[in-house]
Amino acid sequence: MQQLIEAFPQQLKEALEIGRAAKLNAPGGPYANVVVTGLGGSGIGGRIAAQLVSAEATCPIEVYSNYYLPAYVGKNSLVIACSYSGNTEETIASMEQALTKGARVCVVTSGGKMLEMAKEKGLDHILIPGGNPPRTMLAYSLTQQFFVLRHYGIIRDDFEKSIAAAAELLEREKEPIKKAALELTEKLVGKQLVIYSEASTEAVSIRFRQQVNENSKVLCWHHAIPEMNHNELVGWAGADKNIGVVIFRHKEDHERSQIRMEINKAVFQNYTPHINEVWSKGDSAIARQLYLINLGDWVSLYWAQKKGVDPSEIAVINMLKGKLAEMK
Repeated sequence: MQQLIEAFPQQLKEALEIGRAAKLNAPGGPYANVVVTGLGGSGIGGRIAAQLVSAEATCPIEVYSNYYLPAYVGKNSLVIACSYSGNTEETIASMEQALTKGARVCVVTSGGKMLEMAKEKGLDHILIPGGNPPRTMLAYSLTQQFFVLRHYGIIRDDFEKSIAAAAELLEREKEPIKKAALELTEKLVGKQLVIYSEASTEAVSIRFRQQVNENSKVLCWHHAIPEMNHNELVGWAGADKNIGVVIFRHKEDHERSQIRMEINKAVFQNYTPHINEVWSKGDSAIARQLYLINLGDWVSLYWAQKKGVDPSEIAVINMLKGKLAEMK
């Protein structure tokens, strides 16, 4: 796991090469909507990409993590089916629905049944390296989201420089990132983790939550500002000093959200002293979010090490899949 997290910047560079070399059919379109279907480490790339391109996308982009697609999916829809293994049953079910509805389907996978279906039906697909835990392959799955969206005319083509620059930033800042992650981990071990960010970057909080769940074997939750100010903030009346707060922040967050965060911190301080702000770095939105993702990945690894647990082990998920397979 440590080697895979360490390789994140290089994976981003390799992912760019994979996307550039991808051979996709004529884009068709225009498209009325885009639905990304995927779960866990395979689906989070779609969530991150959808938020990053929301200001420029030519149509709505929605992420569905289930067995079904929304009713509006049809012949004018683009469905991006993402499964690292290519065997995720929920994603296969959604992919089959998309084909039945006549939607344009593009597959991002490392193999499995979805790759077989893509080849058999002549669907666009991008093949990414296999053989690793899906959550460690985010660089590949996320980067391909941008290539797919550009190919089908949903976004412009200026993301490649941002991703390349982000990879350079992460390599340059590797030791400071690891140091900051270790310091943050030491403040969080033994605490009940709560993660906050501005709504426009909520997907990064989701990624951090997922990594802490899987790598560190820790339960935690996240919420977004300003929405949490209309509900969860009241729930802090039942909080205690064992809560450890992490707030992901960007200088580019909406100015009113920045004010809300300062007020929220004052509320949190009435219940816990363990409040940690993590500010992003980078010259683009992509770079800033990748910076926080990489730092959060290191935290999840260090937390696992301090607990003495194997960050790669996911026996309970494998058990669940086995039980489901028995019921087919």
